[in-house]
Amino acid sequence: METHVTDGAVPSTESDESSNQNESIIITSEPIIIRGNGNFTLFGLSNSYPIEFPSKLKSRLAPEEYTETIFKINKILQKMLSHNFRWLIFGCICCCCTAGCSLLPVVCLNKRVLQSINKLLDWENNRLYCRLGFSWKIEQQRFEHFNEYVLVLEELPKVHVYKPD
Repeated sequence: METHVTDGAVPSTESDESSNQNESIIITSEPIIIRGNGNFTLFGLSNSYPIEFPSKLKSRLAPEEYTETIFKINKILQKMLSHNFRWLIFGCICCCCTAGCSLLPVVCLNKRVLQSINKLLDWENNRLYCRLGFSWKIEQQRFEHFNEYVLVLEELPKVHVYKPD
């Protein structure tokens, strides 16, 4: 390694300079977490999410776009979770006779609901939110004594257009 001293400053090496040029500092804000506020929660999935526009998104996202996305998610949840709840009641009634196997359809239907929400969020991200610098996802987080599925709206890191390759 070759050491260079410039203007009596701290000596540096060529490898240090090249590694500093390759590193880029990416600053992103904390993601916005939206918890469910429905009447009931089935396997950690609430039956609705609040439509109120978060104040952190003011001037960065249109309230209509946010409300439309939450409305679509709530529509999927209302349609599917009412069906899942019926299967849960049926599974609880027949649980003793089937040794717990009657609860299996509810677990499979819950996974299907999560897949449909993920599919919707991917479509919304590709259609609109990636252009605005945001990304939606649903993830499971631990609150108090149980796990709950929450919506997470993350800000994507900015791409440095003017930085040379």
